[in-house]
Amino acid sequence: MSQAPIPGIDPQVQAQCDAFRHDYRAVQAEIAKAIVGHVDIIDGVLTCLFVGGHALLEGVPGLGKTALIRALADALSLKFNRIQFTPDLMPADVIGTKGITETPDGSRSALTFLPGPIFAQIVLADEINRATPKTQSALLEAMQEKQVTSFGEVRKLEQPFFVMATQNPLEQEGTYPLPEAQLDRFFYKLIVNYSNRDELREILDRTTTGRQTVIQPVLDGKRIMEHQELVKRVVIAPHVQEYAIRCVLATHPQGQFAIPMVNQFLRVGASPRAAQAITLGAKVRALLDGRFHVSFQDIKDVAIPAMRHRVILNFEGEAEGITTDMVLEKVIAETPVKVEEMTGGRR
Repeated sequence: MSQAPIPGIDPQVQAQCDAFRHDYRAVQAEIAKAIVGHVDIIDGVLTCLFVGGHALLEGVPGLGKTALIRALADALSLKFNRIQFTPDLMPADVIGTKGITETPDGSRSALTFLPGPIFAQIVLADEINRATPKTQSALLEAMQEKQVTSFGEVRKLEQPFFVMATQNPLEQEGTYPLPEAQLDRFFYKLIVNYSNRDELREILDRTTTGRQTVIQPVLDGKRIMEHQELVKRVVIAPHVQEYAIRCVLATHPQGQFAIPMVNQFLRVGASPRAAQAITLGAKVRALLDGRFHVSFQDIKDVAIPAMRHRVILNFEGEAEGITTDMVLEKVIAETPVKVEEMTGGRR
């Protein structure tokens, strides 16, 4: 349903904002046919999609991570591939390799490039931490540059291109934690938690009674790319942007804006990509709320998923059982929205 006209906003722009909200909610509703609960996780994944980023989902087995991603793929008219990461997976199994192919009539053969599963628009990297760093790195160029270099030739990936990876935090034997450089390529890291009592009851009703769920594709690539451009055009005032910057700088140990908990428990702070992710994620929140400008609350709502995988605990933090979320919650609570409110002469 269209929103009432907003003073100062071009009617065409407002129509685009209404279309964004409609399409976002339509995809959200289709996913909800297959996934019970996990509203914040679905919102996080959709935010990544509508800003052109990538999502990393972490949680114990059986919580619906893969099912969520499959449901999203079914709701979009995009090419989908799944890669099951294992210790023996090689980079060529992801990117592709050259092989002998014959013409249809069998008259001659040639050495041609055979594309790997990375050549899709939605790629599920399932249990990504089970593959070796050599294979994990095969995704780096694709995620950052939206292209693949193989046998000296650069091949562009079809847009939009979206990687969703899952990992299990419990099993450490036979796994290879993602290096910081690769973690930084993910827009959000989303923690998938257990379902509650009502959600478990609904899951059983849906999956053990023969009920059939059909997810309809409601959005195509062209519309997604139009929405990605719209998100970038959302206004963020200088003082709101400054707040996002200070939230990121507050994670840098011994930095100008660092809080005591950061100095005590963090070894490495968030990168500039964190500030980019916070800003774009906040713009999506603003659009969904019917606004064309970012608020301080929008920044607070997206800061933790944007930074939890971009900060590193030191030995003391790990020894005391501190989590990055605990530190970031403190950062958000103690970073004032106005510079004038800062104490100790910090500016």
